[in-house]
Amino acid sequence: MQHDRFDNPIVVKSEAEGGQQSLRTAREARDFLLTSWPGKKSEKYRAAIQACHDAELGEKPAMAARRAFMTASREVDIILN
Repeated sequence: MQHDRFDNPIVVKSEAEGGQQSLRTAREARDFLLTSWPGKKSEKYRAAIQACHDAELGEKPAMAARRAFMTASREVDIILN
């Protein structure tokens, strides 16, 4: 079983995916943070990367990574769901 899977995917604005992208795991969220992030790399951004990394390793629940990603995403207004 994949321990970093979100219960509900996060849908974000994305230039690379034709306008939007669904993120279903902490790994997908971390990859988005590292390669497609449109905003400044704030403290909330860094906390989201750490939370996603911790979820990938099984050290924190996926929900903590999802929550941290959502918090950082609100700063740059990319959430679509």
